[in-house]
Amino acid sequence: MASTTGRLSKLEFLPGFHRESTQYAEDGKWYDGNRVRFREGKPENFRGYEKAFQTPYYGIARDIVTWSDNDTKKLMSFGTEKYLYVVLSNELYDSTPFVSAATLTSVMNTQLNSPLVSISITNHGVSANDRIFITSATSIGNSGILLSGEYSVVAVNGLNNFTISATTSAVATYTDGGTADLEFILPNENTVPIQGTGYGAGVYNAGVSTTGARAWNRPAATGAVTFQSSQWTLDNWGEDLVACRRGGKIFYLDVDASTTPERAVVISAAPAINNYIRVSPNDRHLIAYGSEEFVSATYNPLLVRWSDQENFNNWTPSISSTSGEVILAGGTEIRGAVRSRNAIFVWTDSSMYTQQFVGPPFIFNFQQVGTNCGLIAPHAAIDVDGIAYWMGENNFYAFDGRVRNLPCTVRRYLYDSFNEVNKDKVFAGINSEFNEIIWLYPDQNSTEPNSYIIYNYKENHWAFGSSFYSTFSDHSIFEDTIATGKVSATANNYVWNNEPKGVYTGDSKILSSYLESAEFDIEDGNSLLFIDRIVPDYTITNNGDIQLTLQFQEYPNSPAITKGPYTIQQTTKKVDLRGRGRQAKIIVSASSDSSWRWGAVRANIQPDGMR
Repeated sequence: MASTTGRLSKLEFLPGFHRESTQYAEDGKWYDGNRVRFREGKPENFRGYEKAFQTPYYGIARDIVTWSDNDTKKLMSFGTEKYLYVVLSNELYDSTPFVSAATLTSVMNTQLNSPLVSISITNHGVSANDRIFITSATSIGNSGILLSGEYSVVAVNGLNNFTISATTSAVATYTDGGTADLEFILPNENTVPIQGTGYGAGVYNAGVSTTGARAWNRPAATGAVTFQSSQWTLDNWGEDLVACRRGGKIFYLDVDASTTPERAVVISAAPAINNYIRVSPNDRHLIAYGSEEFVSATYNPLLVRWSDQENFNNWTPSISSTSGEVILAGGTEIRGAVRSRNAIFVWTDSSMYTQQFVGPPFIFNFQQVGTNCGLIAPHAAIDVDGIAYWMGENNFYAFDGRVRNLPCTVRRYLYDSFNEVNKDKVFAGINSEFNEIIWLYPDQNSTEPNSYIIYNYKENHWAFGSSFYSTFSDHSIFEDTIATGKVSATANNYVWNNEPKGVYTGDSKILSSYLESAEFDIEDGNSLLFIDRIVPDYTITNNGDIQLTLQFQEYPNSPAITKGPYTIQQTTKKVDLRGRGRQAKIIVSASSDSSWRWGAVRANIQPDGMR
């Protein structure tokens, strides 16, 4: 029986998670959780996810774009360190471009009873697992091997020879045979940054005991040179696709060139080195960020260079062209750019600029609007209704005409657990259904994004949790938000429909959600509190349930006394218990295929002395 001297009080906590102080100091707030959002101030669990289609893809997606063509066909494209993909009608197509070609004449060798074929090409430039494509079928002498189509490089035998594996074994050894046209497919890149070593890296400091130093004629074990992991930027040129892999060429895919997507092709007139691309709104220039200067062809990480209007095959500045270039002054490199209303927001590693079309003779006007507010990663910024939001090196920011710090109640929690080495992989997306911006990021235990932080830009609160997504796209084209990733280290990568309506499982498996309050007390802990009844008020669907637990402590560092978990269903009227302490916290967890939402939960609380 409940106490007759206590009174029912609503357990009310501020929406969002609050981790800038201790769990006791955040009294009256929610402190921890996973797969929980706050809507109209009340916490509820996420919906689930399901595969968009059953075909896995290779590599880790770094950028994604969705769009409709002029025939209203829905498309998406994403790039990994191995492939450039296009999806049409739930079919996955390899659109990875050819980047160079060679004609083979009497340079292929076979061995009896082996499928291996060695090919001699001077300075071939391929690595193991790169791909080639033989466009015309060729037989290699009397070996019985016929080559046609795509092959992976299984071994590299020096600068001038590599090996592929045919589908059949040779019936004879044959030397220097075969004639074929060969296309080199865009090579694979790294998934993690690699520290440069060898003779050109590190500090020359012979005879001095210094970490990373090297003596004469000795390679360094560590160095200051870092080879970045693979990154893509994708955008639309009308109904078509333009794509750029960081540090490389720009590619174009004409969606009407065939009934199904073909391979993207190199825009040969564009600069050969580009870090990032965007198509400008309204005036339609193809813009490269971190590119080659026109006169010297020297790579400049602060250069903005653009094509002629409506013509990405002309990058030559002249009186008859709107092509041009500008070097930004703030920072050491351009990190990213986001298209907004009639302008583009551009970030370096330290500053923010607006880029706006003004017409001849300058074409674009660049205005520095912020300093010490650089972007942490190429895809860490997003535009929502003309306002930019982004993640910086140690803070979150917004631009609505001026740059301002975005107050974040979980900032310390995020940056204390953040994987700085792999910060380049932070990805920002929008979930407009819930007025949310989501940043996917890697924590200290992962080299790939395995966590999220969410900001509700309408209600101004934050949440966090675990995730396996690497990219995220709003539901403006497809019915659901679209994400990419793999559910575990050993699983395949898939495209996912994120939070389909009515779905609360993850790929047909039960998902767990969790919510924990900060610690609360009465009279600042001068009196013990006693709770003997909880009156639930939840909305729970599909005959599901949640588990409700209370934990009591005498002091913040004292052992916790746990009461529960108690199973709560939609029909549960009350929970009787007996728990006392100077402070208490409430924990909600669920593992079911149902939704739950916190209402106005009440507890029978009374003082219980000062012992």
